[in-house]
Formats: sequence, structure tokens, C-alpha cells
Amino acid sequence: MADLHLVVDRAAGGVAAQIARELREAVRRGRLAAGVRLPASRELARDLGLSRGVVVEAYEQLVAEGFLISRTGVGTTVAPAASHQAVLPGSLSRPQDSAPSPAGPGMTSPAEGREPYHERRSTAPDLRAFPRERWLASMRRTLAALPVEALDYGDPGGVPALREELAAYLGRVRAADVVPDNLVIVGGVAQGLSLTVQALAGRLPQVRARPDLDWFVQRVEYPVPSPGRILLAVEDPAGVRQLPLLRAAGADLVAVPVDDEGIDVGALAETGARAVMLTPAHQYPTGVVLSPRRRAELIEWAVATGAMILEDDYDAEFRFDRDPVGCLQGLAADRVVLVGSVSKSLAPGLRLGWAVAPPRIAGSLRLARGELDMGSPVLEQYVLADFVATGDYDRHLRRMRRQYRARRDALVLALGEHLPEITVRGVSAGLNLFAELPYGWDEASVVARAEECGLAVEPVEPMRHAPGPPALLMGFARLPGHRAGQAVRALARALGARGEFRFRLETPG
Repeated sequence: MADLHLVVDRAAGGVAAQIARELREAVRRGRLAAGVRLPASRELARDLGLSRGVVVEAYEQLVAEGFLISRTGVGTTVAPAASHQAVLPGSLSRPQDSAPSPAGPGMTSPAEGREPYHERRSTAPDLRAFPRERWLASMRRTLAALPVEALDYGDPGGVPALREELAAYLGRVRAADVVPDNLVIVGGVAQGLSLTVQALAGRLPQVRARPDLDWFVQRVEYPVPSPGRILLAVEDPAGVRQLPLLRAAGADLVAVPVDDEGIDVGALAETGARAVMLTPAHQYPTGVVLSPRRRAELIEWAVATGAMILEDDYDAEFRFDRDPVGCLQGLAADRVVLVGSVSKSLAPGLRLGWAVAPPRIAGSLRLARGELDMGSPVLEQYVLADFVATGDYDRHLRRMRRQYRARRDALVLALGEHLPEITVRGVSAGLNLFAELPYGWDEASVVARAEECGLAVEPVEPMRHAPGPPALLMGFARLPGHRAGQAVRALARALGARGEFRFRLETPG
């Protein structure tokens, strides 16, 4: 068992983060080699004169990051590959890894370097919580059992094992009406939506009923038709990152307002759109859930006009305060394309998603993937299939729901205590809050102050087609509960000190 040289500044606060940082650097620099057994948490706490809970928190953080391995009866050891996680020259540390700053423990001060933008997404999941050990177990099982021929080019629509597992999962959890043949594996929601729009605009190969021909022969026999365009309705407000992608895929966009029940179907009908893209489980960005009445109206509109519904199953896996909401696809499988991914539930970098579509569209998507990139990586698909089949995916989601709900509650409580002028909405699901600001507040200024205080925020104004009141998206997935109060308190003081918004804050003495 190794003795450890740790430097901890108790007066600075954030002691658990300091211990984690010291151990992480010791592993990266090679002072702690792979396989070295660390002191038991109780022993290290006694040596440092700290409570055991502080050491446990530090160990758990490093286990989640993959630096340490904890096993019952064995103890805590340095992970085999952890020592190879070298520090990149010029890389920026995350707030959780940094020493306490003037803005408060674990926060980023204005003088410090900013994180890359993707770290500041309000919708980003906690990547430290990726289930490395269970994923590695699935990979080992997969490699031990996978036949050699399975490592060749696979079906571009996805390996059968994964399509079967996902079809069963979506039917069980999302009330989807799906069979494996109508489910296509894609490289995430963005690709799924792009390919679907291309299919609706007549830009993809059209499938003829030839089950005797495999995908590459069909591709040669039925070439891509001349490009076309389709009028696609989108929600207002809506996320802006996918809009250029949709336009490039052949969509002419028209905005339809969203109210407290979701998309206004009456206004949708007046646009003449032949398709609509929406996020009914947890509308992005407002957090509204599409009401049962609007769901019925939407399906009726699609059936009457022959239009298609593109359902982005956004945030469906993380519901906190009510029973799960079924997907639209389960109500009208012939009029809805359901698109989802593991980007929020596991990690965006896996680039694994799915599109559940009517047979004709599903066939076009499958052929298009064959022409585009020959399909998603095969090994990762088999690993995900095992991860779902063993129940590890369900267990991971249950654990993350508990963690995210606790972090959400802490952020809501902190906002209510320190910034009661802000109205919080959209809290029933997802990884962020919709925070309405008082009239006259400037979104950009509040975003700048909030980022300085270590909060993940995004302005809503760029997401609007029609003008609306100032609002922010505030992420909580990467904000531990004990830091929410610190960050919001720092924001309240910053806003009050600058006198930018003509209101007075009573700050704790």
C-alpha cells in the first residue's frame, strides 16, 4: 500500500477537489504507477486530519474518470491505462480540476482561461460519469465471443444484434412501434435528421421491394434521383445548431410558435409544410412537454395532409417529476420518424444513434449510409448491444437520473434563494433549466457574468425567430450540488455589484 505525498490547503476550501487533483497529477506524472494500491479512505482521512467522506468523494471522482479502480475486497488501485493519460501541452483544466479561484472554490475567475465552447454547453452530460468499468466489461465479453467475420464490413443500417436490442428497448421504455428492420443505426441525431430530410426531399436512393438483393446491389440498381427540396416546419424557439445542416439537406425552414402546450398545430397547418421537426418529450429550449391534446391534433394533421413528423427524442431518458412520456412514433408509426442517440445517456463521442422510420424511408436511410460511409463502427455497435442486453444501460440511467435530479434541485434552490427575480421553467426533464429573466435584463451580459462564476449557460435570443423575453439555458449536469449555491451566489453578487440591471440584492454578510 502506497504512502502518498499530498498538499492540501484546508483554508482554501474544495478539499475533495484538491485531493483528486493531487492524485490525478501523481498518476499522470508517473509518481503513482498502474496497479499501485492506495490507502483505504479511512486511513488517508486519518493521515490528513479530514473526514472520511471528503476522501471518499475524491476517490469516487477519480474512479468515474478512469484513473482509479475500486473493487470490494481488493481496495482502490491505479487503473492500468491511467498512467498513459498524459497532460497535453497548453491544455486547459476543467473547473473541477482547478485550484480555488477568487470567484469561489471550484469556479473560473475572469482572469483564468476559458474552457473550450463544447465544455460550456448547457445540454452537456457529465462525462466523468461514463460507466468505464461496465463498458469495458461489455467490450471484453464482445471481443471474446465475436466471430471473426463480424469484424468485416457490416450492414450499413446497423448490426442486427444492436438493432434488435434497441427495438426491444424503445418498445419497452418509449412505447415505440418498432421492429429491427425499420431501425437504422446512424452517427447521432444530427445525421439521422439530415438523412431523413434528404429522403423526404427525394435526394436519397429509393428502395424497391427486392429482398433477394443485398444492399450494395440495390444501391447500384437504383441511383440517387435529382435533388429536391421540402418545406420543413421547426419550433420557435428552437436549437440553432442543426438548422444549417437541415437547409443543406434540402429543407426550406418555416418557424412555428411554441406555447405552454408545445407547438401550435393550428399555426403549423397554415404554413403548408410537408414535414415538421419537433422535440415533444422536452421541447428545446423551453422544456415544455407536448400536451395530449396537441399530440392528437398533430397526428390528425399529419394523416390528413400526408405530412411527416420528425421526432427528435430529446431528453426523453431523463425525466424526474412525472411518469415517462411515450413517443409520438408509437401513435402513428407510418407518419413519424423517431430519432435518438446515446449522446446524453452515455457520451456524444460514441457517435451512435438510431432512426426508426416507415419501411420506405428506413430502406433509403440504410442505402444512403452504404453510399456515404459504409455504416457506423461495428465493434462499438456490438458493445452497445451487450451493454443494453445485460441491463447495464438501464442501471446506468437509473443512477444518472438520481444524480441529475439532485443537481437540478440544488440549482433551483440556489436560484430561488439568491436570484428570486429569475423564473425557472422546464425542470421536469433534461440536463438544463429554462430561466426567464426580468424585463430589461441583457442576456449577453448575464451569460458573461455567469460563465465567470463557473456556470454553463447559453442565451435564448439566438434561438428565437420571433422576439421574446430575455431568457437563459442553465446546465446542471456537470455542476455538483455543493457548488450550485456557490456559483449562483457569486453570480448574484456580480450582477448586483455591477449595477447593470437596476435591482438591489441583499447578499449574505
